[in-house]
Amino acid sequence: MWQHKVQGQRNLHPPLDKFRMLCGRKKSYFVAAVCIITLTSMVTVSYLRLQRLSHQPKVIQEGSKCRGEIANSTITPLKDNKTFIISPYFDDRESKVTRVIGIVHHEDVKQLYCWFCCQPNGKIYVSNAKIDVHSDRFGFPYGAADIVCLEPENCDPTHVSIHPFAHGNIDQLPRFEIKNRKPEPFSVDFTVCISAMFGNYNNVLQFIQSLEMYKILGAQKVVIYKNNCSHLMEKVLKFYIEEGTVEIIPWPINSHLKVSSRWHFFLDGTDIGYYGQITALNDCIYRNMQRSKFVVLNDADEIILPLKHPNWKTMMSSLQEQNPGTGIFLFENHIFPETVSTHMFNISSWNTVPGVNILQHVHREPDRKDVINPRKMIVDPQKVIQTSVHSVLHAYGDSVNVPMDVALIYHCRKPLQRDLPRESLVRDTALWRYNSSLIMNVNKVLSQTIL
Repeated sequence: MWQHKVQGQRNLHPPLDKFRMLCGRKKSYFVAAVCIITLTSMVTVSYLRLQRLSHQPKVIQEGSKCRGEIANSTITPLKDNKTFIISPYFDDRESKVTRVIGIVHHEDVKQLYCWFCCQPNGKIYVSNAKIDVHSDRFGFPYGAADIVCLEPENCDPTHVSIHPFAHGNIDQLPRFEIKNRKPEPFSVDFTVCISAMFGNYNNVLQFIQSLEMYKILGAQKVVIYKNNCSHLMEKVLKFYIEEGTVEIIPWPINSHLKVSSRWHFFLDGTDIGYYGQITALNDCIYRNMQRSKFVVLNDADEIILPLKHPNWKTMMSSLQEQNPGTGIFLFENHIFPETVSTHMFNISSWNTVPGVNILQHVHREPDRKDVINPRKMIVDPQKVIQTSVHSVLHAYGDSVNVPMDVALIYHCRKPLQRDLPRESLVRDTALWRYNSSLIMNVNKVLSQTIL
């Protein structure tokens, strides 16, 4: 990562003089080795210094005003149609940079520049961007990317434009607000990020049950990257938005790219996997970095269920105490097949609501010896640099796998081990500890939305 301040050009003669004195002496294997190491180090330092200098913001215009149109869409394509901007975020954890969350073609996008308009002095600064395409691209041509630019030292820009060239007319470029500029106290303890809702989503009952479980366990905010859903689901979302629980981020990614509903590329002509899920997760972490103590990364059919604690707050306090310096906590996924049910909690008024009743599914698939269960996460967002779906790619601090006896992911969905007889499943009624509160809360939501 670049330094915030660039040192002035140092005199290179003293190191060269030392090099000549050392290497001009009588030859020996030891001296030769030292000479090679010294010369290599000097070349490396000089190269890194030039690299840092090449990324320093440069003034290209003066006396200008920021007139470019401010972008309001969640996904904004650049004119090259190979780069899509989601949102820029101020990040000073290592140096003073603007980190732009975006989607790029991993081969075709070679160069981008950040254009900063500094007011009131009217100077336009241009920074050479570092384009960091996330490693978990899973074979697709497009992937999540961090477009990182050093900011001008004497300016705290509020907006940035992204352009493939270092020259042009800034008035013709869309401007993006740089979020997280001002530090704020946390407004919530837990935010759940769900990405992405697509496929005319209509699993209404399970969605309401999951949302109410999140609230019981301690979530105050649920952020949903919504591509599309059913009309009935829209009514439920409207209720939660008005309640203040849900924040909807429009996610029209299929208007820009050919999306796959699978996570891995299958030579089917699609551009990006699983509706750009990884990009949405990264954006959600940065979006909530300054307003939420923890961010929970899971899908709408998944619940991180504490087994030793009543809620997430007490569980995370205990886990942090046991694992100081840890910012990423990974929880094991366990499948509760929706094809195996119990007669308990067959609530008649719920039978008219589309979707799965999770209270009736308390049998989980047993572990397989040679198969590792994937994990989902609760993270300290300020310690995350890049995340994937089942792990964090780059972070400050450690990650820890949370033991299954502390918590597990209750994941009610289609079975993975389809041929297992019922007696081979493990009966696990941990969810029923919350049945009274859950039933009461779900009935309240249904009475105000559907029933």
